[in-house]
Amino acid sequence: MTGRKNIFADGIGQVFLAVILWGSLPVYWKQLTGISPDQILANRIICSFVFVFLILVGQKRLNYFRDVLRNEKKGIIFLSGLMITLNWFTYIYAVNTDHIIEASLGYYINPLLTILLGRIVLKEKMNVQQATALFFALTGVVVSTVSYGKLPVISLVLAFTFSIYSLLKKRVQFDVVTGLTLETMIVFPAAVCYLLILHFHGVKVYGGLTYSELLFLWGTGVITAIPLMLFAYGAKKVPLITMGFIQYLTPTLSLFIGVFFYHEEFRAVETVTFGLIWFALGIYTFSQLKTLSRQER
Repeated sequence: MTGRKNIFADGIGQVFLAVILWGSLPVYWKQLTGISPDQILANRIICSFVFVFLILVGQKRLNYFRDVLRNEKKGIIFLSGLMITLNWFTYIYAVNTDHIIEASLGYYINPLLTILLGRIVLKEKMNVQQATALFFALTGVVVSTVSYGKLPVISLVLAFTFSIYSLLKKRVQFDVVTGLTLETMIVFPAAVCYLLILHFHGVKVYGGLTYSELLFLWGTGVITAIPLMLFAYGAKKVPLITMGFIQYLTPTLSLFIGVFFYHEEFRAVETVTFGLIWFALGIYTFSQLKTLSRQER
């Protein structure tokens, strides 16, 4: 039982660190507001693939990687690669067009979908406290969504793509580095071709950038891969329902950044949503502590 508790605790720590890093990303993307979201995405894909591939080379696992390419589950990796790419583009677009709060709403909706997928697809159990927490969180999201007066497309795309990505990560048994290499390799050729097309059409892909912008652009591989690796490691040790609630830290941190750093409008309805969701998190945390306490006995 102690071994299982340690594995669970390690997984919780890894998922926590991943979501905190994700929540801080608006600050990073704001350094690249002079570059179009499509160019940022293409560079992010290329740099991420190069970074994780070099890790694979350093681990001397290329033969294993070739074997994985023939695995019957590579179709799942292909789909997860498409999901995370769409998610990346949407988030970059949201941050660099001053829609950080709407993006944070998407990541409030995302855990709800993650929790429901865990319950419906993976048949994970939910106790009374977790169901109560889910109700309050759902109420907060509904209040915020209805207040927009229109369909929050950015929020919904972010929520659906990442919740599906989370489910797919539970369905594969590849190690983290190999999985990330496959995911980025799938869209790598398209990213390279896109930048070449821009170049041949006279767009200065790199020539018009400052040294600071180049540094941040080429660093996208590292800041992308590290939290994804942490999340993938944690996903294999933590129930999907638990992961869903922890992910509320990401939009909360992004919300604070959008309001206090970049002065986006924060309406009274966001206060209601924020309060309801954190009340739900309090209920869930209490439930989790009770579970851990029973395991220690």
